[in-house]
Amino acid sequence: MILTAVIILIALGILLILLEFLVIPGTTIAGIGGLLFMAGGIYVSYTYLGSTAGHYTLLGTLLFVIISVYYVLKSKTWKKMMLKTSIDSKVDSVDEEVVKAGDTGITVTRLNPVGKVRINDIYFEAKSLDKFIDHDAEVEVVKILKTQIIVKLKK
Repeated sequence: MILTAVIILIALGILLILLEFLVIPGTTIAGIGGLLFMAGGIYVSYTYLGSTAGHYTLLGTLLFVIISVYYVLKSKTWKKMMLKTSIDSKVDSVDEEVVKAGDTGITVTRLNPVGKVRINDIYFEAKSLDKFIDHDAEVEVVKILKTQIIVKLKK
């Protein structure tokens, strides 16, 4: 009866550890529970079956965990569940031929401090130089960065 309890505790612990590695990433209840179940199984083995059986249980558990993790990670089964997409997009850059420093435009949304502006009848995302700028205000382009336009309120 004790041997069955030890085997069930250790098997449940290994199952939870494998779930932690492969399905639920991070330090969660599954990982902590798996460690506690395995430790409990080893403790019961030492307590009720003696130190020799406890040593064999500890060694067997460690070997079984290492072999299980190796074969589970090596198998092609988990590749079916993996995300295979890659990001191949890029951030749109501002064409300095279309917008130049000194150009004027109008805010389409409130700049607090980032929002939409219309400059030369083209919509861009812009950033306010120093303060919030309300909707439908006239702005002037101060600087053009690679991906952003810096504007200030036109006086």
